[in-house]
Amino acid sequence: MSFKDKVAIVTGAGQGIGLEICTHLVIGGAKVILNDVDNELAVQGAKKITEATGGTCMALAGDSSDVLFIQKMVDTAVEKFGSLDVVIANAGITLFGDFFTYSPESFYRVMQVNLGGTFFLAQAAAIQMKKQAEGGSLLFTSSVTGHQAHKDLAAYGMSKAALEMLAKNLVIELSQYKINVNTIAPGATLTERTLSDPEYFATWSRITPIGRPADVSDIANAALFLVSNKAKHITGQSLIVDGGWTSISPSPF
Repeated sequence: MSFKDKVAIVTGAGQGIGLEICTHLVIGGAKVILNDVDNELAVQGAKKITEATGGTCMALAGDSSDVLFIQKMVDTAVEKFGSLDVVIANAGITLFGDFFTYSPESFYRVMQVNLGGTFFLAQAAAIQMKKQAEGGSLLFTSSVTGHQAHKDLAAYGMSKAALEMLAKNLVIELSQYKINVNTIAPGATLTERTLSDPEYFATWSRITPIGRPADVSDIANAALFLVSNKAKHITGQSLIVDGGWTSISPSPF
């Protein structure tokens, strides 16, 4: 898939799925702003991609749920590269907790990052894409937990289901401007975070119908398709990438 002359922003991309998406966007010819709240991860990720590909990947560290920083990302893309064509709202946080004792602080932080950050990034990006009059693509990172209940993830699952409704609603708002908007819902995926659990691979290999959890390229390949020119007639949809887990939904616990 070619992304030649495209300009992209990817949030939460210092490692894992986001980093893999950025890598393949750059390989495809895009100029990419790689965001992460962790400055070291952002800088290291962008440097790694640039050195490996010879392409353009710029680190921009900051809190992607902060509306002022969101506008800074959009403005930087336009100032540095001339336009904004692809935005992938990948940043999110998972705060596990029992429903009966879940704190307001945890609840509102999950909503601020997962919902607020995505909503206002989509808003700022769409305003810019509307000005450009050439369309664009938005992609939100949802989760299988937005489709199937998962223990201790009531707030998180709620936020991810809401992202999918946001994408559907924005079809009404954005289609006339040639902006498509979709979500991707990863299942169990091998990342730096999940690999810190020594039981993760074995557990999810056992309960995933395909026989293994996803690796980051499985998710990135699906994401890249949805923001490519090959998917311009796809909008308001959610693509589940989970090796079949949601079809039968066995619990890992």
